Parts: sequence; structure tokens; C-alpha cells
Amino acid sequence: MSYSIPTLPLAIELETVPVLKKVASAHRYLAELKGISRSIPNQAILVNTLALQKAKESFSKSS
Repeated sequence: MSYSIPTLPLAIELETVPVLKKVASAHRYLAELKGISRSIPNQAILVNTLALQKAKESFSKSS
């Protein structure tokens, strides 16, 4: 049995009130994060640190 990708548009409604409330909340928090991140002189340092932390977590779980 092979998997087939469903055609668009999907039969389910995605733009429900709870989903739109979560999207609005996420948008607000992303805007706040964007504002805070502008105060970081070298934003790449933050991004690289997050990647290193994730790699460290992944390594410790596999050991």
C-alpha cells in the first residue's frame, strides 16, 4: 500500500476561531522577539548557540 498526497484544498476547515486566536498570539510573540533580537549586536551568535544546544541534547539522548 503506497501513500498518496491529498489534493488541495483539504476537506477540513483550518481557519477556525481557535486557530486564528493562536495565530494572532504567535504573531504578537514573534513581533516581540523580533524587537528584542534587534538589541543583540550579532544575532548569528544566538542562532548558532541554539543549534549547538540542540546538537548537544541530541547527542546526550543517543548516548
